[in-house]
Amino acid sequence: MARQSCGALIFLVCLSLTAGSLCLPVNAVHIDSITHGDDGSPSTTQDNGKKWAVLVAGSNGYRNYRHQANVCHAYQILKKGGLKDENIIVFMYDDIAFNPENPRQGLIINKPKGHDVYKGVPKDYTGDDVNADNLYAVILGNKSTLSGGSGKVLRSGPNDHIFIYYTNHGAAGLLEMPTGTPSVFAIDLIDVLNKKHAAKGYKGMVFSLEACESGSIFEGLLPKNVSIYATTSANAEEDGYATYCPGQPGIPAAYDICLGDLFSISWMEDCDKNDLRKETLEKQYERVRRRTNDSHVMQYGDMSHIKEFLLTYMGADPANDSYTSMEDISSPSISRVISQRDADLLHLHHKFHKAPAGSHTKLEARKQLLDEIAHRKLVDYRINKIWELLFGHQKSSKVLLNVRPQGQPLVDDWDCFKMLMRTYENNCGPLSNYGMKYVRAIANMGNAGVTIENIWLQHLIKLVLRNPMSRTSFPIKQSK
Repeated sequence: MARQSCGALIFLVCLSLTAGSLCLPVNAVHIDSITHGDDGSPSTTQDNGKKWAVLVAGSNGYRNYRHQANVCHAYQILKKGGLKDENIIVFMYDDIAFNPENPRQGLIINKPKGHDVYKGVPKDYTGDDVNADNLYAVILGNKSTLSGGSGKVLRSGPNDHIFIYYTNHGAAGLLEMPTGTPSVFAIDLIDVLNKKHAAKGYKGMVFSLEACESGSIFEGLLPKNVSIYATTSANAEEDGYATYCPGQPGIPAAYDICLGDLFSISWMEDCDKNDLRKETLEKQYERVRRRTNDSHVMQYGDMSHIKEFLLTYMGADPANDSYTSMEDISSPSISRVISQRDADLLHLHHKFHKAPAGSHTKLEARKQLLDEIAHRKLVDYRINKIWELLFGHQKSSKVLLNVRPQGQPLVDDWDCFKMLMRTYENNCGPLSNYGMKYVRAIANMGNAGVTIENIWLQHLIKLVLRNPMSRTSFPIKQSK
């Protein structure tokens, strides 16, 4: 009954709103015996275990260029490290390299003046095959539940090591997938990881996650006894940050999108120049944490793994074997970053300003920019008005912004949370990358135990609303 109520209340409020606005690392453990692949790079350990990797870019569209660039870069690191394509599984929509807006057709870069990272990347799951169900099937090694794609899955065993990297937009308790596919909810992902552990599908796993509020995926949910070490780009309540963006020093004028995300390029550029035979997970975490200074890089799960060498999960590039001391290497500084939620707006802003005056391109870019601004204002309006009606003007902001104590998961009733999300988006339209900042507010409604009766008895008269939306300027905030 409670679940029906939590879904019905949003439906009723959105339906009523339609009247006024269209709901449009102890010493490090050294690997003593290493076998090498044909290129001299390590591929297996003394226990004959294999290295596996799953790389996921969960977005699409040219404005999200950086997510696929991140994944392609990660692939190149693993390939140089000695992992074979049969052991690297890639999810990416694959609509960036040959996108008409890409100034270097067929190439993808992940930093200014960077080399092509797209060449050779396996196209395992692309387009609509980039979805939550296929991701779960791949991790569990369950070919029977796959839909499309190459059919590659994690055929890992008890002596194997797995590296999973996921980069995308995120929100409290969920990770986005391309348009039209269900999101990856934290509870479902954790359940899949627990099942993989129960099936003795690995010896150790490292999970690297880039997304806004990414800490919420593991906070209070990832057990410490399933041999998984996870790092996230942000804690459970803050944004992640994009970098190498248009207007920043060194960015070619032809690029009007961000080329990477701060957390991701920090760990990947560290891998590019250092000997991963000698660098531990703990050392890299500290370096990445210092460089990613606009959000709090977090650690979750089994902390015993932090003493392991990165070699164990990513292999090692022989070209970096001259590396001797962590202190000898300094990370390049990042002068400016922008919230991941505003990166697409920045893209549209630069696209408009660089278009020739009076051209069709200029008019189209202007329309896209104004539509995005209008959509953001409408999402703000809907969410704030719904919560004002539910909790009253005095309490609404407190409920909207409430964050549970550290160590607690986002919600207790995940089924109710999923229903609330589904009902809102079915009746009031998609939240979009920007609107995902309000997902915690939707979760908080379920945590507050609001019922449908409360709405109709206390707020019925206030449900006829008008839409004050207008197209005005929307400031883009950048960090120093």
